[in-house]
Amino acid sequence: MNGADAIVASLAKNGIDICFANPGTTELALVDALDRTAGIRSVLGLFEGVCTGAADGYARMLGRPAATLLHLGPGFANGIANLHNARRARSPILNLIGDHATWHLPFDAPLASDIRSLAMPVSGHYAYLGTAQLCVEDTMQALGASKSGMISTVVIPTDVQEHEFGELPEVPTLPPSALAACDGERIETSARMLRDRKPAIILLGAGAMTSAGQKTAAAVAALIGARVFAETFPARWDRGGDTPVIPRFPYFPELAMATLKDAECVLLVGTRAPIAYFGKTGLPSELVRPGTRVETLAEPGDDAEQAIMALARALGAAPLPPCTVSVPPLPGPGQRLDASVMAQTVAALMPERAIVAVEGATTTPVFFTAAAAARSHTVLTNTGGAIGQGMPVATGAALACPDRPVLNLQGDGSAAYTIQALWTQARERLNVVTILCANKSYGVLRVELERAGMNPDAPVPHRMTSLDDPALEWVGLARGFGVPAARAHTAGDLAGLVRAALSQGGPFLIEAVMS
Repeated sequence: MNGADAIVASLAKNGIDICFANPGTTELALVDALDRTAGIRSVLGLFEGVCTGAADGYARMLGRPAATLLHLGPGFANGIANLHNARRARSPILNLIGDHATWHLPFDAPLASDIRSLAMPVSGHYAYLGTAQLCVEDTMQALGASKSGMISTVVIPTDVQEHEFGELPEVPTLPPSALAACDGERIETSARMLRDRKPAIILLGAGAMTSAGQKTAAAVAALIGARVFAETFPARWDRGGDTPVIPRFPYFPELAMATLKDAECVLLVGTRAPIAYFGKTGLPSELVRPGTRVETLAEPGDDAEQAIMALARALGAAPLPPCTVSVPPLPGPGQRLDASVMAQTVAALMPERAIVAVEGATTTPVFFTAAAAARSHTVLTNTGGAIGQGMPVATGAALACPDRPVLNLQGDGSAAYTIQALWTQARERLNVVTILCANKSYGVLRVELERAGMNPDAPVPHRMTSLDDPALEWVGLARGFGVPAARAHTAGDLAGLVRAALSQGGPFLIEAVMS
């Protein structure tokens, strides 16, 4: 057994069952170890951002770490954007990065880089395994940190990977991780505030956005006359079926401030107090009105579901009658596709327990309204705003939950960042239907230009936001990556293709041409 064997075996023993990889020369021993270790599925991504985004989607759905295997600093750098999103989602991920042999580093080879400086902004834990004797111990520390809800990054020089042990290193078994429980003082303080200060807003983070958490929050709100909102970009959101319809907190600061202006208190359940997504002259960064009381029932990463349930018991909130499914009707088949028609069609046709990865700032927000009371489903959003997240996250979610259909509602601008994910979907035969909303522009940037009083159709802004010169050939691109694809211009086209794609299984891409 060498160092790579010891590291990989220790991960397999402690629950790592998948590795999203794009390895190179400095990871050869780790690749060999993966080949000799039972229990870890190796999945190749053609781009490191696909690997890190897929690890994020996998972790969100199963709540346990996925591993990535990346090549030196440049390879890791290619994956940082989706690690940024994963950090915002509090997804547990363990990055393994090969490095030059310790004795080769002083010569500053062409691929040598400062990996630590690259890793620290997106990593809650960082380790450089400089000696083989501690490789298992240090790897287990990193995995333990990851299991607590953070990204861990481990750098392993080739000589440490290749070090041969005369005696098998002891591989410890890590204790199971657990979310932090809400303490009684917070529960009582929150209950007292809600009894005394009205009107109130309850803002839920992803940990409270299970079906049970939302039912409980709705019961609390009904008892005290409060309003409940979901955080704007939750890592995971269970919706539909008998789950109450809870609106998203507004994205634009003006709308957010209007939502908050009459509130005397705001209760945070597994999320932060609202801040503006971008700083804008004349508008505050903190959106809660000064003088409003803000209390935190549960921090992000705490057991927010149990916290809201404990609060309901303290207040004596009775369960509400279950909601009913309200599947929207299909639009007329001849209607040209726009964001609303697309969203209504998907909401009407998506099957029970679908996972919906949503990435498209201007074409997909209407889906949240259209599908609010549809069949039960789970939504994954872009928590950190770094685009190129939707396709990889959908890939990871499909690997995590092969028994659930996955829909990826995808803007065309962000799809171009990580379209290589389609190849992994094809190779792994994943049940992902991508509905690519082709409006041929960076639509959100055009909106922001208008909000700033600038003309999006002026020559330079137009060229910086237009994607139609030349137009991207999405059907041909998908087929080139091994994914069957077709184009839809009308609601009837889209409905027929969605039905066919869901019935046949496997990956499929539908280019929804937006009018």
